[in-house]
This record gives sequence, structure tokens and C-alpha cells, in this order.
Amino acid sequence: MDQPQGSATAAQTDEGNVEICSTCMHLPGCKLRSKQDSPILLCDEFEEGEWNADLVTALIDKHRDQRGGLISILEGVQANYGFLPEDALRLVSARTGRSLVDIYGVATFYKTFSLEPRGRHLCSVCVGTACHVRNSPAVADELACQLGVQPGETTEDREFSFETVNCLGACALGPVVVVDGHYFPQVTTREVGEILEKTKTGLDRVEVATDERVFPIEVFCARCNRSLMDHRHPIEGHPSVRVTISFGRKHGWLRLSSLYGSYTIESEDQIPEKTIAHFFCPTCHAELAGATDCPLCAAPMVPLIVRGGGMVQICSRRGCTSHLLDVSGLGA
Repeated sequence: MDQPQGSATAAQTDEGNVEICSTCMHLPGCKLRSKQDSPILLCDEFEEGEWNADLVTALIDKHRDQRGGLISILEGVQANYGFLPEDALRLVSARTGRSLVDIYGVATFYKTFSLEPRGRHLCSVCVGTACHVRNSPAVADELACQLGVQPGETTEDREFSFETVNCLGACALGPVVVVDGHYFPQVTTREVGEILEKTKTGLDRVEVATDERVFPIEVFCARCNRSLMDHRHPIEGHPSVRVTISFGRKHGWLRLSSLYGSYTIESEDQIPEKTIAHFFCPTCHAELAGATDCPLCAAPMVPLIVRGGGMVQICSRRGCTSHLLDVSGLGA
């Protein structure tokens, strides 16, 4: 493979001065290959939305021998393309030995999958019982009005896809709207336009003091159930989350903001961009490792238990902003 046009970074191969994409794991001379067994699935070589057999093949090889591997493969395809292209499903069938009928059955059974191209942004409104009684149907109607589409449809400019779901697992925060994985709690009809505007501007840009998507959580070690909160060292006005990390030959502390939606961290050592770190509990010293890979960059996700029930997972790769929150265990 040649150096992708527009690639922001490059690395030299061991054989000479040939520049290659610094995240590409398909070249034998890539210096990153020796640091990770599995391929990095997102790369400037693979433009979003463009069909690429190498990317899908890497996903298949990574997950096909795992329990529930088919769903993981389809999740990876969906994450990269926004839907499940027919050619990708045929390749999955050919390389896994599963019939195309079976694969389509799985793809159509789970609502998270789509066989049609979706917009750049996916907007979901919960209309389950807890959100329904808090006026979520009115929120859904307002979104439909402002977007000019009905649930299950995509705007003509392919900017937004809109859907309603029966439950998002965050009943205590209802009515809930989720856009591209970002939770907006207790949404009113007056806030719909602001949410759409924030989405167009960039959801990763947050104002900690005023953004309603940012709220404090208290987390515990998933192994020993001891608190990870450091009240003596606040970040952004709240106790920080303290863990121990290691990367390369470095080993030291890392503190994260306890505000869900904030990406502020402090660390003992400078962590290079795109580096995958190993997280450990500072009390029991167990590694905080889960079974889930990041849907954006395929790095391991780090699970943390949320007080009152539920779990938050953060990506272990420096610079990746992927995070998942499941608060289904919280009461009203």
C-alpha cells in the first residue's frame, strides 16, 4: 500500500525511508505491528463509507472464532460504514461459512443494524414507559418536525437519521435523546433545536460548566469493588478518578475527570497519541480489562462500575474519545 493522500502522520519502515500510514497494520514494515497482535481497523487508507474488502476481512479474522463473533463482525462493519453493505455481508458469508440467509436474519433481527445507508448522525429518542410518561413522544414529534422526516427515515442531505427506540437503559435520565452515542438527559421540546445545532457543530466540543450532557459519576473497581475516586485531587471541581496505567516501559498514575462527557486527564508521564495503555486498580492492582473492543479504533475498552448500578467503559487508546455508558441498574 502506498501512503494515503492527506494522511496527517507517517512512520518509516525498518527497511528504509519509505513513508507509510502510521496506523496501518497491513504493511510488514510498520513499526506498530510489533506492538499489537490485532490490526488497527481504522486508518486514513479506509475512507469512511467506502467499501474496502481488507477492512472487512480484518474484522472477520478478529472475531469469527469468538462466541457471538458474527454480531461483533456486523457491529464492526456497521461502525465503519454506517450500514451493512451487501458486498460486505457476502464476504462475511464466504469467509465464515455462514449462509447469507442466516446473516441477513441476524442483521434484520437487531434494530441497531441497518441494510440501508444512514445519515452522518444517528438521533435516537427513547419512547419506553419511563420516558413516555415524561413526555418523550412530544420530543420525538419536535425532532421529526425540525428534521422533516419520520422515525426510521434519513434526511435528504444524509445529515441525520432519526429513530425511536423502546429503551436506552437510562430510565432515570428520561426523556433521553442519544445522538452518535452522546446522551442528552431530561430533554424538553425547547432543547431539540439546540441538540441538533450542537450535533452539526461537533458533539465532542463540550463546555463542562454549562453542557447538560456532562454530569458527575462515582466509579469503582470492577474486580475489588473499591472506590476509584480521589477526593484530594479534584479535576474540574469534582473528585478525580485515579487508576494506575502502564504503556511501553512506563508505569505510573493517571487521573481522569469524573464528569461523564469530559475528556480531561492528568498523568504522571506524557502518553503519546494513539498509544494503548493498560489500566489497573490502585488498590487490588488487578487489570481493568473488559471483553469489549472500542467501536471506533478496536482498542480494548476499560470497564468501571458506576455507583448505584451500571457501568461506564472508556477507550484505552490515547486520543480516542469513545465511551459507553450503561446505567440500566439505576433507580428512578
